[in-house]
Amino acid sequence: MDLRRAMRVTAGLALGALSAFAEVAFVVFATLALAVPAARPAVFRATRWFAERERSRLRRYLDYPTSDDYRDSRALRYLASRSVAGGLGAGVFALIGLGLATAVITVWRLVSGQPLGDDQDWYDVPGLLLMGALLVFLAVQGLIGVGALERTLAHHFFGPTKQERLQRRVDALTHSRAEVVEAVNDERRRIERDIHDGVQQRIVSLGMLLGRARRAKDPERAEALLRQAHEETQLALQELRDVAWRVYPIALDEGGLGTALEALAERSSLPVALSYTLEERLDPATETVAYFVASEAVTNAIKHAAASRIEIAVARTGRMVGVTITDDGVGGARVAGNGLSGLARRVGAADGVFTVDSPAGGPTVVRAELPCA
Repeated sequence: MDLRRAMRVTAGLALGALSAFAEVAFVVFATLALAVPAARPAVFRATRWFAERERSRLRRYLDYPTSDDYRDSRALRYLASRSVAGGLGAGVFALIGLGLATAVITVWRLVSGQPLGDDQDWYDVPGLLLMGALLVFLAVQGLIGVGALERTLAHHFFGPTKQERLQRRVDALTHSRAEVVEAVNDERRRIERDIHDGVQQRIVSLGMLLGRARRAKDPERAEALLRQAHEETQLALQELRDVAWRVYPIALDEGGLGTALEALAERSSLPVALSYTLEERLDPATETVAYFVASEAVTNAIKHAAASRIEIAVARTGRMVGVTITDDGVGGARVAGNGLSGLARRVGAADGVFTVDSPAGGPTVVRAELPCA
């Protein structure tokens, strides 16, 4: 296995040595052509073609995959630098060829009985063997060095620079901050809507019943109104508990995500099957996002999907925890609507990935992948 790999790497370095000559010529031509603005698009297309050939060679022969996220100007600098490395490889292969030719001639002379020189001594053959072993060692080390140089150049030039990675991270953090602000605003609007449409209406109705009871002349009528007011009070308390639960369920603090999801399944008006395989608790922020993804997805399935069954699955894969909610409803859900846009912003604010697969006719699969320690 190691021998096959060594032969494959050697073949890759030999191909790199041959391509270095074409790359030198191209780099010289491209440098001159870049002085003409109209020729730059064609030059950069050719540059990327050469760079992709090199990336393919590195991946196939040297087992070194590289990123395709690089600029054309960096690719041209890579080709200029790599052509030097390829030239070094060509020099090593030329020395290897010269050494092999010398070894063949020497062996042929020894086998045919011809002297190696006019003053051949007994120690000439051992000396040649030692020198040949030294040259083989140097040739192998030269190829290893060329291979390491190829990998170093590819690592340096392919992919974004440190400044580009830093700028992208800054952009991502700026976007995440905006997502956090928008998610908080969505949550505030949802709480206000729940209070206005639920609790507030119950309290208004309660006030009207009590007012009618005070004005009633008939004691039986007043008692009936007070009984309705008492029932309305119970309903208002239940509405308030529901709003508080939707804001932040106390079970999430006391028992963790698994307990909160079990409570969510019990409170649902549709059958909910829960598969929870996490052995350890997540950090509070991740648990909160995971719970609200499941809660909002279940609510949407009940309100809009005409579903008869919902499944929630929570599992961890490496450094990511996946929350998957599946319903057998009519489908057609989109991230831009039905309350899912707020979930997408909430998950994005946590550096997670949010996807919705909901073909017409169903089923609908809502999935959030969240990073965890």
